[in-house]
Amino acid sequence: MYEGDMKMKTLRDAVRSFVAERDWDQFHSPKNLSMALSVEAAELMEHFQWLTEEQSLDPSTNMRAALEDEIGDVLIYLVRLADKLDIDPLDVAVRKLAKNKEKYPVEKARGNARKYSQL
Repeated sequence: MYEGDMKMKTLRDAVRSFVAERDWDQFHSPKNLSMALSVEAAELMEHFQWLTEEQSLDPSTNMRAALEDEIGDVLIYLVRLADKLDIDPLDVAVRKLAKNKEKYPVEKARGNARKYSQL
């Protein structure tokens, strides 16, 4: 076990506790959580809507605080969804990264934004 794994479990347990104290588990089906995750991701995107690429790289202090809140919401819903489905998000992210390394070999993908099927 590595430090990141402990932090993920600590976050998962904190989210579980937060939900249990409010009796919200009854509302946390995978369907509902995936929808809530999508809504939070859209709220994150909303902050970048209409900005130039350069503006998006240098958010104001106020915007940065709002982005942090939205990123926190996205992560909380993702952790909750993974918990309900008994999926370790760090484990599956590492596995997915390995798959992506195969789909996007450096020699074909470097500096290229095309999908793997178009490389």
